[in-house]
Amino acid sequence: MFQKILIANRGEIALRVLRACKELGIQTVVVHSTADADAMHVRLADESVCIGPPPSRDSYLNIHQIVAACEITGADAVHPGYGFLSENAKFADILAAHNITFIGPSGDHIRIMGDKIEAKRTAKRLGIPVVPGSDGAVTEEKEARRIAAEIGYPVIIKASAGGGGRGMKVAHTEADLEIALQTARSEAGAAFGDDAVYIEKYLEKPRHIEVQVFGDGFGGGVHFGERDCSLQRRHQKVWEEANSPALNAEERSRIGGICAKAIADLGYSGAGTIEFLYENGEFYFIEMNTRLQVEHPVTEAITGIDLVHEQIRVASGGGLSVKQEDIKFNGHAIECRINAEDPRTFTPSPGTITHFHTPGGLGIRVDSGVYSGYKIPPYYDSLIGKLIVHGRNRVECMMRLRRALDEFVVDGIKTTLPLFRDLVGNADIANGDYDIHWLEKYLAKGE
Repeated sequence: MFQKILIANRGEIALRVLRACKELGIQTVVVHSTADADAMHVRLADESVCIGPPPSRDSYLNIHQIVAACEITGADAVHPGYGFLSENAKFADILAAHNITFIGPSGDHIRIMGDKIEAKRTAKRLGIPVVPGSDGAVTEEKEARRIAAEIGYPVIIKASAGGGGRGMKVAHTEADLEIALQTARSEAGAAFGDDAVYIEKYLEKPRHIEVQVFGDGFGGGVHFGERDCSLQRRHQKVWEEANSPALNAEERSRIGGICAKAIADLGYSGAGTIEFLYENGEFYFIEMNTRLQVEHPVTEAITGIDLVHEQIRVASGGGLSVKQEDIKFNGHAIECRINAEDPRTFTPSPGTITHFHTPGGLGIRVDSGVYSGYKIPPYYDSLIGKLIVHGRNRVECMMRLRRALDEFVVDGIKTTLPLFRDLVGNADIANGDYDIHWLEKYLAKGE
């Protein structure tokens, strides 16, 4: 087991990893920018190292500074959390060159799954169902027209190196295709330095279903069930549930088994999430995230298994603590992402939190790195906390969530808490009757 882990992240995920390390008896080092000097994870860590000014490129994305912090403190492993360098293959390679363990998959696996075209090819080879579309990058309009005609309109054009909705355009007819292709390539080049795009069939009313997988580092793999992340705004997840209200036990077992086998065949090590669009009983692979997900706590709630413990255990060479037959699903869990944003316009709302009170009671968990008097900096992601609620079934979970949201107090800034208070009382949400377009339509109506 590791002696000292450096946590190369900030906010609630840095605190989440720090807590796991403490429970395992591992010393912790955190890195931080000057803007995060008073952050909770900095206060609670055994050691901290300031690695630069507020801009991420000069601090949390500064590989050389992070490696130097490892060498100065004697850290023998790095946990990247999510975001920042968590899916940076170069970072994983550099750490390996310095004999520092990256708590995550190999650089090669990060590269494969970070390239959307190669990821789709790999998924297909591993027996994972994929969305019909181009086999590789599309550069010419003539080729795009041919592929679109074969798979049928509407189609969606996606950036090969993309994410978060950037470099993504829908063409409903042949007349739309030319401008969609040009716009997607332009956005992809500007956002990712790579204008390669590919084409897929556009599904009209799909759910977003993702399967939590783990490779044990020895050629084995398991799944920890699925999460439903269909409530999204601009391709950003807002509310997540486990298990999905849309799946039955047979579908859950089928897709979980396919994913676990694929991870084993890939020789993957550590945590990963295989994401699908789901429509009319069929799953279609869209991407794989080679890191811990923001929404991992709902999986922990229904399985009782600490996924960060498992990450650390696997990275240290200890394999997984459970086999597939040991993983049982208990009840239902929902996570709401509480952001420092206006609940209607979603404009960021940095500033000082004058009062912060979290709900409590059975089945309630709040992952947050803020506190009363904490000043939210304007430089980073607006997530300030996650409310995770667990119940014996979805009905109990929803009632408990309603109560927890009423207790949650964040004063001094605007947050998305009012949005969730509205959603929990909506009939469609109560019935689990929604798709990936539902939330944006709801917000557009101003309900």
